[in-house]
Amino acid sequence: MTGIAIVFLMLAIVLVWGGFVASTLFLIRRPDLVSFPPGGEDDHREDEAPVERDT
Repeated sequence: MTGIAIVFLMLAIVLVWGGFVASTLFLIRRPDLVSFPPGGEDDHREDEAPVERDT
């Protein structure tokens, strides 16, 4: 491998694993919301949809 190929390989590894580590730390610090803002009630629209059959 040439020097430039190794540099780009290392850059790609740092970007991928760095993004993984950053997103993991973000989720640890700010987990999912316990309560959602008003207006997010389930209106069951999918219950009134036509029946889909695989024929």
